[in-house]
This record gives sequence, structure tokens and C-alpha cells, in this order.
Amino acid sequence: MRRAAKVGGLRPRAAAVLCLLPVAAALASLCIGRMGLPLGEVLRGIGAALGLDVTLADGTEQILWTIRMPRILLALLVGAGLSVSGCAFQSLFANPLATPDTLGVASGASFGAALALLMGWHLLGVQALALVCGIGAVALTWLSVAGRDRTNSTVILAGIMVGSWFSALVSLVKLAADTESQLPAITYWLMGSFNSAGYSSLALGAPPILLGMLVLYLLRWRLNILPLSEDEARASGTDVRLLRGITVLCATAITASCVSMCGQVGWVGLLVPHMCRMKFGNNHLALVPASACVGAAFMVAVDTLARSISSAQIPVSALTAVIGAPFFIALVRKTGGWRL
Repeated sequence: MRRAAKVGGLRPRAAAVLCLLPVAAALASLCIGRMGLPLGEVLRGIGAALGLDVTLADGTEQILWTIRMPRILLALLVGAGLSVSGCAFQSLFANPLATPDTLGVASGASFGAALALLMGWHLLGVQALALVCGIGAVALTWLSVAGRDRTNSTVILAGIMVGSWFSALVSLVKLAADTESQLPAITYWLMGSFNSAGYSSLALGAPPILLGMLVLYLLRWRLNILPLSEDEARASGTDVRLLRGITVLCATAITASCVSMCGQVGWVGLLVPHMCRMKFGNNHLALVPASACVGAAFMVAVDTLARSISSAQIPVSALTAVIGAPFFIALVRKTGGWRL
């Protein structure tokens, strides 16, 4: 009996389930909230947006498209982006503990955002400066080990040092901030939240995430080469230096853009790739799309929980740690983990 052809490295059934996960999570998130909406009302709202002649209850359109949809789109982008970025960095450094912040990008972006908030910039200015500083932090990490016998260990150590330096700068910015207005805004932003989601911020931050994920998706079969030794990688006929440069550039752009829109969100880039490895193996043909779909659905679920269980809207990063850490430990104990 012939097996069904794989779709992007996945069996058709697995690919269909993975594609439906973010869609189901988004639909559920549109229904759930402090003011719940029936699924039928949500579907009628979608029909109205598509031009169908349907009648909606008062306020439904505003709740769906002004309040909830921007947050859902941002959560989808951030979850998928951080998961793919973490997957790429783990392959690049052959280190299962590598995260999207390995090269200091999140710390750099946090400094840029804190500085912009200190200067009283508008939200888009905060996002733009965070993006620039995040990319600058990675450039500084890369330049600090340029001209030497660059190894994975030296790059990771340089990233840790640069990240620590930018974290110290964030502390200095917080020290200089006004305790009544600026300091609470900076602190809350650093904790990670989707409260500021809007279509204008998505228009600025989405293109780097989508473009970076597209490039990594197209190169996903080559990511299997990165954990190999230098001689083995060169024997495959791949320009390893160029591949590493493209991987770093794409993963950095994704992470910096994610952090610039919502602050630091931990655990996603570490947890989701490991979950997918334990299910789909270490072949990046399946691992990259699986990480994107699972990460998007996971982030939407966490954000829905964050805005539903409390009127104060718990920071997303706190929930990802509270939920992710015990779940990851249980998963590792059950499966034995996965080695690159």
C-alpha cells in the first residue's frame, strides 16, 4: 500500500492538523474574553467583514475587529516568529538550549524601547527604536568576535556579554525614569504584553517577521547541515558561511521585530521547538513549519488566558513561564528529551 506523499516534510494528515491549530485557536480567542461572544455571532461577524448581508449585535464589530483581532494577529506572528527563530538558533549553534535571545537581540530591543519611552516617544517610535537597537546588539555581538577563530562557544559567550551590557543600560534608563509615569510604563512593557496591539504597529513589525520566516522556511532543509562538523558541512557542497549569515540575519530580524511590538516574551523560542522535535524528529523539513504552527497556537492560547482570567490583564511573559516550565519538565521526563 502506497503511503501518502509528504507535504513540506510532513504527512498530509499532520500538515492539515498543524494548519488548523492556529485557525482554531484564533476562532476560540475571538469568542473568549471578559465579554464572551457565541461562535455563531463570531462567524456572522466574519461573514459581514467579507461583505455578506448579516445582522450583528451592538458592539460586536468593534469587539471583533478593533479590540481582539489585532491582539490575535500579533500573538500569531510573535508565537510563530519566536518559535522559528529559536529553532534556527538551536540548529545554528548545535545547542538545544539556544533561544532567540542568544545573541543579545531581546536585551538590545528592550534598551531601545526603554530609551524611547524615557524620551516620551510615540508607540511607533518606541517600536522603531527597539527594532534598530535589537539588530544593533546582534551586529555588536558578531563584530566582537570578527577576525578571530570564531566558534559557536565564542559567539554564544559574546552574545551573553552583549545582552548583559544592554540589560545594565536598561537598568540605568529605569533609574533615570520618572517614578510616577515613565517607570511603570517601562516596567510593564519589559514584562511583555499585547495590550498595545494595533494595525499600525502590525504594519511596521509584521514584514520583517513574515520575510524572515519565509526565508527560513525555504532554507529549512539546509538547516539540517548547520549542526554538522565544518568538514561534513563543506562536503555537502553548501556555502556554510553564507548559510549561517542568512540564518542569523533572518532569526535576528524576526526576534527584534517581535520584541519591538510586545516586549520580551520568554520560553516560547525554547519550549515550542523542543515540543515539536519530540513529536516530529530533528528534520527541519518538518520541524520549521511545525514550530511555526504550534508556536502561533500556543501564543494565542496564552494571550487569551492572560486577558480573560483577570481584568488587570496578566503579562504574557509571566504566563508563558508559569505554564511552559512545568509542562516542559513533564515532557522531558516522559520522552527523555532530544539531542541535536
